[in-house]
Amino acid sequence: MVFVHAHPDDESLWTGLAIAHHAARGDDVHVLTATLGEEGEVIPPELRHLQLPDGEARPADIADPLAAVRRDELAGATKALGVSSVTVLADGGYRDSGMAGTPSAAHPRAFTGASVDEVAAAIAGHLRQLDADVVVTYDAHGGYGHPDHIRTHDATRLAVASIERQPALYAVVTPRSWATEDRRWLAGHVDRPGVVVPPEDDAFLPSVVDDEVVTHTVVDERALPAQVAALEQHRTQVSVFDGYYTLSNDVATRLAAREAFVRLDPATGGVAEGTPSARDLRHTGLAG
Repeated sequence: MVFVHAHPDDESLWTGLAIAHHAARGDDVHVLTATLGEEGEVIPPELRHLQLPDGEARPADIADPLAAVRRDELAGATKALGVSSVTVLADGGYRDSGMAGTPSAAHPRAFTGASVDEVAAAIAGHLRQLDADVVVTYDAHGGYGHPDHIRTHDATRLAVASIERQPALYAVVTPRSWATEDRRWLAGHVDRPGVVVPPEDDAFLPSVVDDEVVTHTVVDERALPAQVAALEQHRTQVSVFDGYYTLSNDVATRLAAREAFVRLDPATGGVAEGTPSARDLRHTGLAG
């Protein structure tokens, strides 16, 4: 199994439960990360000197000190999840592009500046080397619209489509019923100064889908401690509390011991034909 993500911490935030579940089950689980997250906003005050000033680009000939820290965080997180290996695509040759319209997108090593075919070829080479059976990444929206996430989805789909023995391809999503339940849970359990609980009627992320779209789920309370331990390793990016976490925006997200996926046709990007819907959203796991 290969989980393909854009930045360190994405593996734990988006698919940490599935990774921990399958690793504990004895599956051979690997993580591939496109960049080192050089544009991440740093939470601990004593490390904020590592963060780039807002609106300023890093000169191409100057190193990114945050990159080394986030590489170490990634190593600690993947160890906590129990993965077999973690690889940074092109060994750091691609750089975090930041959000659309920011100066970082013009950096000569920006991930979105590379052609999707080039990135797909690099991912495909890694998948062939591992002889992957299952590949997991974001949906076509990149979860919440980050350009690096979208590029990761597009390149991963092309990579899987190009492989002679095609692995099963999954995109991580959230069923609408789970998203609604999580907001209600947060409203009843989060009472911490400065932490924001999204109002129940706020718009959901684009990765929230109707329940019937979901084809596979992982629901495993026993895997949750490993996901929490992994998130705690990403201390520049994540603050972990009892039952939820926040990023630098202080918005609470529930840790609910469940993740959902859609099995995709790599050629079209649509739901793979013949895949039954996980209508009851019980645990099924991911399979090739």
